Amino acid sequence: MLVLSRKVGEQLLIGDDVVVTVLEVRGDGIKIGIDAPRDVKVQRREVFLAVSETNLEAARAASPEAEDALKAIFGGTPQAPQSPVEEPSSPVQEPQSPVQDSPGPATEAGENPS
Repeated sequence: MLVLSRKVGEQLLIGDDVVVTVLEVRGDGIKIGIDAPRDVKVQRREVFLAVSETNLEAARAASPEAEDALKAIFGGTPQAPQSPVEEPSSPVQEPQSPVQDSPGPATEAGENPS
């Protein structure tokens, strides 16, 4: 892990096209702005982990009865897979200004504050 000290207004560059700017320091939290291309995923780690855990729990909770019920509703046998349709890897994000209000007092570098 690289540890850096930065002052308000100072930036760091990740790769060639991601810029993280320190916007505000107050108490034990900081506010950062992240400027990244649309194809770069920027997520808050705690939210990502919570969603992943919820998805795993839901997958574990699936029962054979639920599978049988779905087969009964949709015709009994699974259909052959269709040719894959390319979907965007992440939802479309509106351009954001570097200064944003966030519910939490602190975000980590590389995480989307919203």
